[in-house]
Amino acid sequence: MKKLVALLLAAMMVLAATGALADIVICQNKVEITAALEEFAKVYEAKTGVPVKVITGGGSSDYNTVLKAEMQSGREPDIWVIEGPTGYELWADKIADQAGAEWTKYTAAAYMDGDKVVGFPVAVEGYGLAYNADILAKAGIDPATLTNYDAYAAAFEKLDSMKAELGLDMVVSMVAGTTTGMTWVTGLHNFNVYLTVGNKRNDTTYIDQVLAGKVDAERFHQYCQYVALLFKYSDPDMLINGTQDSQLAAFANGKAAFYHQGNWMDPSLVQLNPSFEIAYAPHAFLHEDTDGILVNPPSWYVVNENGNKDEAIAFLNFLATSEEGADYMVNKAAMVPAFTNVTLAPTTPLSKSVMEWNAAGKTYDWQQYKLPDGFGMGTLGAIYELLASGAIDVDTFEAMMIDAIASIAK
Repeated sequence: MKKLVALLLAAMMVLAATGALADIVICQNKVEITAALEEFAKVYEAKTGVPVKVITGGGSSDYNTVLKAEMQSGREPDIWVIEGPTGYELWADKIADQAGAEWTKYTAAAYMDGDKVVGFPVAVEGYGLAYNADILAKAGIDPATLTNYDAYAAAFEKLDSMKAELGLDMVVSMVAGTTTGMTWVTGLHNFNVYLTVGNKRNDTTYIDQVLAGKVDAERFHQYCQYVALLFKYSDPDMLINGTQDSQLAAFANGKAAFYHQGNWMDPSLVQLNPSFEIAYAPHAFLHEDTDGILVNPPSWYVVNENGNKDEAIAFLNFLATSEEGADYMVNKAAMVPAFTNVTLAPTTPLSKSVMEWNAAGKTYDWQQYKLPDGFGMGTLGAIYELLASGAIDVDTFEAMMIDAIASIAK
């Protein structure tokens, strides 16, 4: 009997020593910050003695699939990411109210459910068309003039005619492939261009129409022409087979004049050390001028009501209020913090440009995450890929998109 007790005690000591079950488990969706977040988790453990395990889905793997698998694994995450109403509604019965948490004093960007504070804003993110300022200057194109469809059409045509002279392989570095998992670029972020560009923030006119199965015919027609324009001046192989890494490399190596991604790519971009100035131009798809980029909290950390709730909230408080947290958000993860107490400012190019547009008040909202679960990446993403591959023309693309949107109301 004594031997059995001794063996059990020894086994318990081994489990404790190896941290077999992490005190806090985080499931998050930003591949580009994984290393930085894991490093911050070690800093937190050193400060508090509480181990933190980071599980990542995203990039070329579907985050929602990873999260659902973790939820069914027998060890639900204590903290995970939601990207808007669809994600919140999916897990609402598991999500804790964080009202009264210290971090809530320093932000107006929390995710709310009535009076409940349910989501910690991961960052403020933005996207437009990032551009290589050196290439545009050599081509005699002023990025400040890129505020409507006609200006883009003329600029793309000119750059395309000068590709050999400028050392370009493509005018726009963009991805749209389903097998590479990049349909979030098209079916979510690019589709949001239709939903919000030109509108005041919190104007839900077009997302409300889409959720009712309708589109604004003239506006949607102009949007589809813009998508076709982007695809026309992109590399066909990149569109279908490109990954997040290859798309970025083409731009960072000076082989593309424009780059269709947001400032979440700054950590990866700076590692490639591009030698040129970078900033954002608008996704100006209309014939009338629209001068702004798309800026919003992209996602929120939520806490498991039935998990290690107190420890999880303490971790988020530390993230938002400590010097180590500010250093992680700004310097390590190259994010724009959503917290007023953080005084550090990013120096990385894409985040710096987002802050400049935001300070000028020239921003449009994000509404794409109000789409039904899987609709943007799955249903719409497959239609974008058909256009990108040349399997359909722009008129068929427009008709198929309208039919798909109509199905939401059925």
